Amino acid sequence: MNLARLLEGTARRIGDAPAITIGGDTWSYAELRARVHRLAGYMRARLPDAPGARVAIAMDNSPEYLLVMFAAWQAGFAIVPMNAKLHAREFAWIMENSGARMCFASPRIHAELKPETAHLEGLILIETAQGAIDKLDGKPIDVPVEVGIDDPAWLFYTSGTTGRPKGATLTNRNMLFMTNCYFADIDHLAGEDTLLHAAPMSHSSGLYALPHIARGSLNVIAQSASFSVDEVIEILGRHRNVTAFAAPTMIVRLLQSASALRDKASNIRTLLYGGGPMYVADLERALDTMGPRLLQLYGQGESPNTITCLSKPAHAQARAQGDVARYGSCGVARTGVEVRVVDPEGNDVKPGETGEVITRSDCVMRGYWNNPEATKTSIRDGWLWTGDLGAMDEQGYLTLKDRSKDLIISGGSNVYPREVEEVLLRHPGVAQAAVIGRPHAEWGEEVVAYVVAKPDAAVEQAALDKLCLDNIARYKRPREYVMVPDLPKNHYGKVLKTELRARSTGKDTPK
Repeated sequence: MNLARLLEGTARRIGDAPAITIGGDTWSYAELRARVHRLAGYMRARLPDAPGARVAIAMDNSPEYLLVMFAAWQAGFAIVPMNAKLHAREFAWIMENSGARMCFASPRIHAELKPETAHLEGLILIETAQGAIDKLDGKPIDVPVEVGIDDPAWLFYTSGTTGRPKGATLTNRNMLFMTNCYFADIDHLAGEDTLLHAAPMSHSSGLYALPHIARGSLNVIAQSASFSVDEVIEILGRHRNVTAFAAPTMIVRLLQSASALRDKASNIRTLLYGGGPMYVADLERALDTMGPRLLQLYGQGESPNTITCLSKPAHAQARAQGDVARYGSCGVARTGVEVRVVDPEGNDVKPGETGEVITRSDCVMRGYWNNPEATKTSIRDGWLWTGDLGAMDEQGYLTLKDRSKDLIISGGSNVYPREVEEVLLRHPGVAQAAVIGRPHAEWGEEVVAYVVAKPDAAVEQAALDKLCLDNIARYKRPREYVMVPDLPKNHYGKVLKTELRARSTGKDTPK
């Protein structure tokens, strides 16, 4: 089997249909397949004795991104997508750790990588300037190279917020399961559908190219180097049946142009969100603006996008009934996925009680690349221990509390930061909030809130304190409110609480 067959089948069926467009440039599925065959031949010619070789991708979103992905698979190789915003040293570390033999890099990244990767013996570094890939010589590979179902296909490097990233080894089985699970739980796709790539293709947006290419959707690639609200709204005005993945922070930014977004909402088929907490206040605004078009995904790089989901109908029903608990959840287990909430010994906790979320399915990674100790900790008896704390109700709806490392224990009592953050975001002047624990000699930890105010809004700390005292137990309320212009985030928009904890104690951020 080979993931490249997803493209092969579509190109045979509807070769003249548009596959990728950016600006005024469009490739048909037949053109994409022909380019994939040529590039795969080049790769195989340069790496003739390297079955299963890793091909790194250090590129901005572009048509060439999908070309490199499928060409690597066509040649029988695995890909190592990397976030384009990484530092050159971070790129180099991932390539060295993965043993990548070839790397395709956007022009600006290529210039930075040359000195940083000079020590990587045998690495072939290729600049993907416009048209450059089409000039690479190689006898086309017209038939995908056969690989094993459990061979690596995608090395997904974690964001590394608490140290060096780890490479989750995703196999062909994992990727096919994720693709089929999309059809089962999210949408039935066809040629008239559109996938908008406004988020990094090294992450969920690239992962979801697979089901869309398998069914012949159009991939629209935003031209902006970073997420642009104006560009997204303009694209929504030109295309119909649009699906896009967005981190919650991206949706919040879109809601700043609520009127324009509401006018284009009819062209949205599905807005997928995940990768961080979507606070209830923001979700309510999004549903009121866009209608029943949101779907929440809960997954990890270790089980890509496929643990639970809260469907579009579930969002709509919960909003209509004012069921905050339901649309504050992340839904139910995906088709063919097992999800449990357990205590430290692996015993199921009672409905409504908090424990660690574990999952088992054909989407769970094979393990961490060259890291057996981390693999042994994370995968036990076939179950992935996610490190996320949650509670499941009797109907199987999972509500995430926090990452286990973010749990605050103050005076022997557990404080879940997200619960406090939800309350703070009810203040009309608060744009963002992040709650952490700070060491305290008497209580062990004390609660500290970092708050970002909306432009021109006046946020009094006394008002925040009253809001908390009116809604949560006194021991959960922050002992200090720190007003900041913005919260530190990683390249995928996740708040770096490690940095906030270091800041609160006056120490450097852990590396």
